[in-house]
Amino acid sequence: MKDTLPPQLDQTRVRQSFRRGLNSYHGTASVQADIAAQLAGLLQAQGAPRRFGAVLEFGCGTGHLTRHLLQRFTAGSLLLNDLVPEAAQVLQALGSAAPAQSRFEGGPVETLPLPQQLDLIASASTVQWIPDLPALTARLAARLKPGGWLALSGFGRGQFRELAALGSSAAAPSYLDAGEWPSVLPQDLEILAIEQRPAVLEFDTALELLKHLRRTGVNGHAQQSWSRRRLQDFEGAYRQRFSSGGKLPLTYDPVLLVARKTG
Repeated sequence: MKDTLPPQLDQTRVRQSFRRGLNSYHGTASVQADIAAQLAGLLQAQGAPRRFGAVLEFGCGTGHLTRHLLQRFTAGSLLLNDLVPEAAQVLQALGSAAPAQSRFEGGPVETLPLPQQLDLIASASTVQWIPDLPALTARLAARLKPGGWLALSGFGRGQFRELAALGSSAAAPSYLDAGEWPSVLPQDLEILAIEQRPAVLEFDTALELLKHLRRTGVNGHAQQSWSRRRLQDFEGAYRQRFSSGGKLPLTYDPVLLVARKTG
């Protein structure tokens, strides 16, 4: 997998992109909101207990997954993490819905000091930004109790396929299809369920599509500036190749998985 990755990820650029989109993300990221609900439901459907002791959620953003987890499960303690420090506001927004023992830690999950003996580690729509997923999943597995649960969602290689076909360099570093995940996870994590569920949004204009990407922060690896002429050329090419019924489609390619630590 490493051979297909860019040499490095500019985390500062990604952080700035998500920080800029933080206030608009919750209402704009409809696909990510649906993914969070589906991931919590998949975890429940696989027989996860009604109550977890210690829970870690990384990449919590504005709390889409946090809310769905707390609606379906209870937790003795909750550690929330996000690359963007301002995401700490999610705890205030949750209020009494959050466990009494709840805290937020900002920064990259790869270097975050992690508690031991976690019962659940969860993350929605974040792992695609992790350049070395085998290293991260091994680190997470080491912090899970035997029998502990892992619930993740990322995106497959069809993510934003229209943009990729038009030459966009804004892709996150770790798009993986469902069939690739077994080779990424350490041997002591058993996959209980994995699903790939493409979803397509439609926009009237290229400008609307680009505003959607900006408001959700998912263009955090983009380095292109837009002149009026460049925007016109982009829309013309997009319409020529992908327009359907006058609309411009944008493909999301979510991959959801639930795993459990053996032994």
